[in-house]
Amino acid sequence: MQDQYNPSEIEPKWQKAWEKKPLYQALDFAKKKKFYALVEFPYPSGEGLHIGHAFCHTIIDIFARRKRMAGFNVLCPMGWDAFGLPTENYAIKTGTQPALATKANTDNFRRQAKQLGMSFDWSREIDTTFPGYYKWTQWIFLQFFKHGLAYKAETPVGWCPSCKIILANEEIVGGKCERCGAGAEYRRQSQWLLRITKYADRLLKDLDLVDYPSYVKKSQADWIGRTEGINIDYPVIGSKLSVICYSTRPETNFGATFIVIAPEHPLVAKLTTSANQKSVSEYITMAKKTSEMERVNLEREKTGVFTGSYALNRLANKKLPIYVSDFVVLTAGTGIVVGVPAHDERDFAFGRHHGLEITPVLKPANGTWDFSKGPFTDIDNAVVFNSDFLNGLPAKEAIAKVSDYLVKKGWGKRAVNYHLRDWVFSRQHYWGEPIPMIHCPKCGIVPVPEKDLPVELPKVEKYQPTQTGESPLAKIREWVEVACPDCGGPARRETDTMPNWAGSNWYFMRYCDPKNNRQLADPKKLKYWLPVDVYLGGAEHTTLHLLYSRFVYKFLFDIGVAPTSEPYASRRQHGVILGEDGFRMSKSRGNVINPEEMVKAFGADTLRIYLMFMGPYDSTMPWQITGVEGCGRFLKRVWRLTLNKAAAKQTSAPLAAVLNKTIKKVGADIDELKFNTAIAAMMEFINAWQNDKSGLSKTDAEKFLLILAPFAPFMTEELYSRLFPSRYSLAANFSIHQQAWPKAGETAAATETTIVVQVNGRMRGQIQTATRNAQSAIEKLARKESGVAKYLAGHKISKTIFIPGRLINFVTD
Repeated sequence: MQDQYNPSEIEPKWQKAWEKKPLYQALDFAKKKKFYALVEFPYPSGEGLHIGHAFCHTIIDIFARRKRMAGFNVLCPMGWDAFGLPTENYAIKTGTQPALATKANTDNFRRQAKQLGMSFDWSREIDTTFPGYYKWTQWIFLQFFKHGLAYKAETPVGWCPSCKIILANEEIVGGKCERCGAGAEYRRQSQWLLRITKYADRLLKDLDLVDYPSYVKKSQADWIGRTEGINIDYPVIGSKLSVICYSTRPETNFGATFIVIAPEHPLVAKLTTSANQKSVSEYITMAKKTSEMERVNLEREKTGVFTGSYALNRLANKKLPIYVSDFVVLTAGTGIVVGVPAHDERDFAFGRHHGLEITPVLKPANGTWDFSKGPFTDIDNAVVFNSDFLNGLPAKEAIAKVSDYLVKKGWGKRAVNYHLRDWVFSRQHYWGEPIPMIHCPKCGIVPVPEKDLPVELPKVEKYQPTQTGESPLAKIREWVEVACPDCGGPARRETDTMPNWAGSNWYFMRYCDPKNNRQLADPKKLKYWLPVDVYLGGAEHTTLHLLYSRFVYKFLFDIGVAPTSEPYASRRQHGVILGEDGFRMSKSRGNVINPEEMVKAFGADTLRIYLMFMGPYDSTMPWQITGVEGCGRFLKRVWRLTLNKAAAKQTSAPLAAVLNKTIKKVGADIDELKFNTAIAAMMEFINAWQNDKSGLSKTDAEKFLLILAPFAPFMTEELYSRLFPSRYSLAANFSIHQQAWPKAGETAAATETTIVVQVNGRMRGQIQTATRNAQSAIEKLARKESGVAKYLAGHKISKTIFIPGRLINFVTD
């Protein structure tokens, strides 16, 4: 090999060497302290690893490498979240089988990850589409069912009237079918759900037990959306019916001027008068074409129609017209809300649209408010007026008083409400885990016996979604028709499959014992490795994936499978890399960065260094090719200096001090995920090394390579092998990546200090020296100081006074 830095030769060489002797396998029950470093496993698309994968995988890789060198038994695994719509859609477009597409994609992802120098423990690799894996995904579902937490119920689903297929939420883009562009509709269909709402309070409360960024905790808490309020009863005038509205702001009830009910609410038909039936029916048909997410959008126009009925607000003795509107959803609260337009943005928009009365009952504690311009919503700075016995009270005090009054009168009941809904857990698609249930006309819904797991996904030629709303599996008669496990009579398998969330909510547990055929994982191994010490992922999974996996894990804890109440001790969220134009990368913009192309052009080590040097790991950063080139120049300088200036007998005191400082900073920065500042510190050291006349000793050059090794694993391995060729026989601990992190106190010189030099008690100069230097060395250095030497000339030193680290005084005759 030439002495010129050539990544295209170095990197394949060491990749092959590491394949022969795996360096990164974690040991169960090792005496070292364990550390579980987890990154979200990727969905293996046909596009291959994108730059976002390279970015987040490099973060966890550097962190894991540092922990190994610090003496930890590190588990840093990798696998594939391969079931779901993307692969099914890719297979449909390319005319291939999903299983074959998955195999090709995972092979490519694995190759690319190794090309990037990722130190994953490949002996623990998992794939959610392998029967040996999804057997336990199905087993978890059975446990949910046995404990009453899995059930089937009617729920709204997306529907494409053109393709005549059910659409998952992710297949509806801008209210249209992703496949054909037709406007999506919504209809009710029987689906499997999991009772995540039973865990709502624990999921919220236990956020206090984990180290998550505040914004991650907030996103979890907001999605759970726990509120305390009151269900207020409003009798329907001229009827025996009543409508019940949940409210967290009952102190505004004197200002209520209307009521709104969700289009799908069963009371709509009873509330609609004959004169209003046509308009209400037409409105409900229109509302079915709108997703729930669109309906609750605050920016959307608040439409609705009058039912013809009125309710009585007994508190204010007022008639309230009852409207049907799609901004109210059935699953939120009671599916009916009371409108107070003077003090709510949404109610104000609806009231103004329909010309309804606006009755203010709150005002600023100091000042006035122009209600013609909009509602007053500052509850923290509000007092009540125009509200009988509440007048003059601060709003927050009035909430308690009016709630007590309504409960005492029998007009309301205290209630707790959640934004969180039960988790829709079935899909009418082929490429997913079959739900292990059987429908028997005699016994009802019967679970597949555990001994018969896995229920394998059958191989089929046609796996496209059906036009009946059923899964394609429903057409496979020989698979569907089975005997009932209970009575032995004719029965049918459940043909829905699980969502692609299913396999990703417990995968980190399987890494602990991936080849276990008898149980989900050995309890002793789970107890050793869990919880995950740090879990790195993206913003797109901060809410649902994190919430769902915490729920599944807590359930498994409750039934004695998981060893702790929370799965992740800490969570960190990485940032986003934009295109060079400052926009999100997309094919249409032509700004996509392909990591494999970057490796071919610059080498994996250069790409890794640049990805970490762009900025703080959790920020949004634009790609800059000039930055990649600059990082390449940095590594070339390291290469040249190591080969040409790493043979000094002893590192100079100033350079040793800089090295000492750099070792400390890089180690501390990696521990805090401050990779960009760690690289900046190493760049500063390279400048000092280059400017030093003698250079580094071989021992100190080794120490610098050790702290650079997590960032540039290939190049440092090559340079280490050149500095210490005798160590490279592929024997135990041959690699730089098997060495310990250098201790800052063991550099050639410890921290540098300033010594005051006196002659006969008067200061004549100062010297810089290492604190570890002996008195004799310091005396020798002090005598040579120009300001001191002239006062010593011609005189005999009779006494030397030395105070370590501070002062030396020469006393002359």
